Parts: sequence; C-alpha cells; structure tokens
Amino acid sequence: MPTDDGDTDDTSPTGQPKGWSWRDRARGSVIRATVLDPGTEPLDGIEAFPTAYVPDRLLVSDGGDPGRAERSVDIVREAAAVFGWGVERERLDGSAMQEGERIEARLRGAPVVTRVRLTTPERADGVSPALPDAWRVLQEVRRRALAGDVVRRRNGEADAGQSLRRARLDRIGLDHILTIDPVGLNPFSRSNPFTRTNPFSRSNPFSRSNPFSRSNPVDEYGDCGSGGRQPVAWVGPEPGRTDVPDGRRRPVVAVLDTGIGAHGWLPDTLVDRDVRLDGVPVGLHDERNPEVYPDLYGPLDGELDPVAGHGTFIAGIIRQKAPDAELLAIRVADALGIVEESNLLRVIEDLGILVQRHRDGRADGRPIDVLNLSLGYYHETPEDGLYTRDLFDLLSVLRGLGTTVVVSSGNDATDRPTFPASLWPWPGSDNGIAPDDLAPHISVGALNPDRRTTALFSNVGPWVKTYAVGAAVVSTLPDFTGGLQASARDDQYRRRRLTIGPEDYRGGFAVWSGTSFAAPLVAGLVAAALGMPPAAEKAEPAVGAARDSVERVLGALA
Repeated sequence: MPTDDGDTDDTSPTGQPKGWSWRDRARGSVIRATVLDPGTEPLDGIEAFPTAYVPDRLLVSDGGDPGRAERSVDIVREAAAVFGWGVERERLDGSAMQEGERIEARLRGAPVVTRVRLTTPERADGVSPALPDAWRVLQEVRRRALAGDVVRRRNGEADAGQSLRRARLDRIGLDHILTIDPVGLNPFSRSNPFTRTNPFSRSNPFSRSNPFSRSNPVDEYGDCGSGGRQPVAWVGPEPGRTDVPDGRRRPVVAVLDTGIGAHGWLPDTLVDRDVRLDGVPVGLHDERNPEVYPDLYGPLDGELDPVAGHGTFIAGIIRQKAPDAELLAIRVADALGIVEESNLLRVIEDLGILVQRHRDGRADGRPIDVLNLSLGYYHETPEDGLYTRDLFDLLSVLRGLGTTVVVSSGNDATDRPTFPASLWPWPGSDNGIAPDDLAPHISVGALNPDRRTTALFSNVGPWVKTYAVGAAVVSTLPDFTGGLQASARDDQYRRRRLTIGPEDYRGGFAVWSGTSFAAPLVAGLVAAALGMPPAAEKAEPAVGAARDSVERVLGALA
C-alpha cells in the first residue's frame, strides 16, 4: 500500500484479509450464475426474457400448505430425470434435508421455502449427463402441467399462469441472482458480462473532457467528476441526535446490502453490525466483507472493487435524513455485489421473526420500522402465475407488522420492471397483486442534483412509485485508499502537493450515483417522519403510523 512518503508497504496485500491468496481472489471472482437464453426449452404460452440464476438450483415453497412442498419436489424430481439429473432438497441456508422431512413455518403467515439442488448421478453406461440447468427443468415441469390444458388455453378460457396456479405449480421457480450496483456495474444487464478485460484501459480517470465521447451516455454517471464514486470533502457538522422521551424508542432502519463499515458518523452505538436470531448471525458474516476489505477480487491493479463501501454510503444517507434512527447492518451481498435469492429470502424471514416477536412483546424481538433494499433483478416471466410469490409474501408479512419496504428501481435505463421494486399493484400491472392495507411498499427511481429531472440511468415506468435525488449524492465511505493515484505531484516548501487522488477516501466522504442511493434517502425520510415510535406497539397501530408517515413523505416528494 502506498505510504505518505511515496514508498511501498509490502507487509500485507492491499484491501485483503490476512492470508488471502490468489486462490481466494480467483475463486471469488467467478460469478456462479447462468444468464437465461429465452430460446432454450421454449414453451407455448410462456414468453421468457433474460435473467440470471443459479444453474443447479430451484426454489420450492409450500404456499401455506404443509404438504404442497413435498408434492412439488416429487414433480421436480420427475422432470429432472428426463435430463438424467437427480435432486437433493436443502434448507435455505444450504444444509441438507432428509428424504420426506418437513420444515415447520418459523414465521407466521409466510410460506416455507426450501431449495432443490440438481445433481448429476453416475450412469451405468459411464456417460455423464450435461451440467444441470434449472431453467430446463422448470420448463419441463410447466410443459407437463400445461399439456392437458392446451385446448382450454387455445380457446381463450385460461392462460398459462392460470393453468399453473390450477396445477399448484406457481410455487416452483429459479433461484435468481440479484445485484446491488451503482451505475454501470450490473453484469447481467448486458449481453457480455466480461466487458472490462483490461484493467489498464483507464490510466487517467479525468481523461474525458467531452461528455459526448462515450457511446453510451448513461455510463457517464460512472465517471469521476460526472457522478461516479470519487472523494469529496464534507465541511458541515455531523447530524445531531435528540434524546428519547420516556416510553418511546428510536426508529429503526434495516439496511440489507454489503454491510456498514467503520466511520465516525456510524459508531456501534448507532449501528448494530451483529444482528442475531436465537444467537445465530443474520446474513453473511465471513471475512470477505467489502466494507472492511475494499479490494478482494479482480486483477492485482490496486483498483477498489466497484461496490466497496456501498452499504456505508447508504447508511450515511439515512444518517443525514434521519439522524435519530438506529441502523441494522445486514450483509447479504458479496464484494461483487451479488445476492442469491434464496439467501435473501432466508434473511427476510429471520428479520420477520424478530419483528413478529417484538410486536408480541417478547424481549428477544427487534423492531424494524423501515427496510431498505438497494438491490434487484429482472424476472424472466413476471406475469401473474408465472413467477413465485415467495419474496412478495415474506415482504408482506413484514409490512403487516408495520415495516415500510423501500426498494431501488435499478440503474439500467429501462422500463422493464425489476423485482422486488415492482412487487406492488402498480397501474396497468399484470402481476396479480391486489391493493392492501399493510405498511407501504415503495419503489424509488433517481433524480439528478437539480431535483427536477430524472437521472438518465434510472429505471422508469408506472411501477416506480416515487423519485428522489440519486445522482452525485454526498455521503459516508470507509477510509479506503486504492491504487488509482493522483495525476501530478510537486512538493514545495516542505508541503506534499498533489492533485486529488481518485481513490483516496481517507477524508471519509464521497460522491456516488445510483438508484441505490435514492432509496435510502426515501427510507430516511420515512424514518424521520415516524419520529420516536412507542417502545411497545402492536402491529395494527404500527401499520397505521407507517402509512401516515409514507403519505406525508410521498406528498413532499411529488
């Protein structure tokens, strides 16, 4: 790591845990995902679109019917056998289940979701089957269910989604890959996920004086000086906090992201970085933490990982808008910004249990007033009956307990709905979701700093409920120092004189862009509007308070 006098400290790798090797770096750089080819296993009545998913895994839930999951697993087993694959059932945390074992619901009102892993058993002829593909199995499951319903669907009496619901197969789906990504970092939004093979193609981060030199103007927001992550100085005071009145508590915002790193604004008295359920950590707790080690993966060029500091930046935005709030740091993403859907479901279920216990008056519960999700994915078949509602159902349980859900819309400059942002009854929707009286679900797009125009990168459409500033936002970042150095140095009068180091965040603040940062602005506003909630409050009044607060916030943003 470069030192202040320009020498090099070779005692430890930059931004890596002790003992980190090339094997760890290479292993973690491999994205374990398949990009769906809509031309694979086509099926009449089902139009599919590209998405990313875990190739050897399906998700199966009981939909509230305890015996349904076992029947669904048997159906998956039969479909997988067509391709020579076997199945093994797992819990959401990856632990194995015994044949015929049932899991009791841990969260009232929520489905029990399990994973089905596809295997390649040895064959007697010694020929190994092709590598498992969950999409092919899912389509085979659907093909069998729809085969007896072709005439009815052709006569217009039913569609494929209705047929799958009738066959009770709308609870079998892919284990999708979600991403938390500032502008231009989602590898699954492009046809080629490996678009940057040469780390030395950007020797000067300030080389673009002409904003029209890019073939894609959206990517301009990713450049230093145009909204991309870059150091900045904060010269104002730290947001102040007020005392908590008797019988009240601070509002709580849960941030499901890359974690929350160390920062003077974010001490342990304000941020819980070790949230547990019955003594077990909620979310990821391994050492590969991008809020602690900013350069875990990619080439040895010293450049910081694209999402390093993402969760800390979000926390700082909430801190600015809701200085009285407490934060729960739940790490769900790795240093590449990748989140497996099954892991996300497990975390949301755990948080639901904690909130449910709090509403029941139990000492081992935790209140969560706002849930911030700056992440998402594109579903291959988002129409009603053709997507599993497990994520929606789990979020609905939280909303029924008084937790407002705030989700970023995505940064791909498209009107294609993302999940979970679009999981609400938006105008013209065909997702089958009916209006409810629960705490709100808010999808958020990004505005430019002028607060009048929508950022060009922001996803848009009727499924985006509101917009907030998300371009060139100022917030907190851990004191990272990367390999991109100042472009000029000229020491005079015993002063070390440099241009701005593009990856020197020792000042603790940065500018960054993305709907990822518009969502926590809204989350912070909602938390602030709640004020100091009652220390003990049942679900029904909590839902009412959430709806009133969100109504005021959305009115102010309109």
